[in-house]
Amino acid sequence: MTLHAHLTYPPDDETLTYFRNQLDDGIEITIGDDVPETAVILVAGRPTKEQLEASPNLRALIVPWAGIPEPTRELMADFPHIAVHNLHHNAAPVAETVLTLLLAAAKFTVPFDQSLRNHDWSIRYKRPSPSVLLAGKTALILGYGAIGQRVAHLCRALEMDVLAVRRHASQTSDEFAQEIHPLEALPDLLPRAHALIISLPHTPETDGLIGRDELMGLKRPSLLVNVGRGPIVQQQALYEALRDGILHAAGLDVWYNYPADKPSRSHTPPADFPFHELDNVVISPHRGGLTSETEQLRMAHTAVLLNAAARSEPMPNRVDLQRGY
Repeated sequence: MTLHAHLTYPPDDETLTYFRNQLDDGIEITIGDDVPETAVILVAGRPTKEQLEASPNLRALIVPWAGIPEPTRELMADFPHIAVHNLHHNAAPVAETVLTLLLAAAKFTVPFDQSLRNHDWSIRYKRPSPSVLLAGKTALILGYGAIGQRVAHLCRALEMDVLAVRRHASQTSDEFAQEIHPLEALPDLLPRAHALIISLPHTPETDGLIGRDELMGLKRPSLLVNVGRGPIVQQQALYEALRDGILHAAGLDVWYNYPADKPSRSHTPPADFPFHELDNVVISPHRGGLTSETEQLRMAHTAVLLNAAARSEPMPNRVDLQRGY
């Protein structure tokens, strides 16, 4: 029996060939805006109502990235018979970005680089040095899923202690995190942590989760890395904490303002506050999951889901639309 999956976006020829080679026999792939009425699985990040209604056989939607866009989540509430799944293909590159931002922030790599580019060595002789030692410090990871677990592994390699928070902590520790706690334990964990690493999805529950009180509660010198979503951390509180030295440094890959269209990509400030004027923040344009291998990773992970469906096995990564993840 043939399983028909439809992609609304066209991969390049090389990636499409790679994708087809990952698929089991008996899986038919079509591509384009028009969804055939024989499609059983739709692969689309932002499907339209018309696309979801085009095939009476449609039983699953694969959003081909981590997280679910809010408009998609709201739309899918009208299609309860269609299961929603997403991908965790970006776990490795995002975890590497966390490590990059954490080290760059802790070691003040960017201002050191900028100073020496101007042939100015004076920052080397500043005492005390702004650089922070990570070995022996404690990292608190908010969001202990595929990304968070990889981050924990990397932090342990730096000889850091690791605390983790996940919404439903079914175990108290594992190979990399010495302690795993539910979200309710956050107020008690913050005073034990030097580095707060955020890889949570943005949901009504996590919106504004980290504010001034939470940032002040961290152990000094305190660091923050956010690769989850910008609004999880209150924007003004974050800026003021960095400006006033409450936070020693931060690395940010997710933001509060994004370009509305292609022309605005060259002149859209990422926040309402001038983070770019601070020398204790490393700023990155939400590119943590993007590498030269990303599209092949996306296709390989998509193939895993489709192969499971073709074998009549449960497809992984099902999303709870009520929770948003």
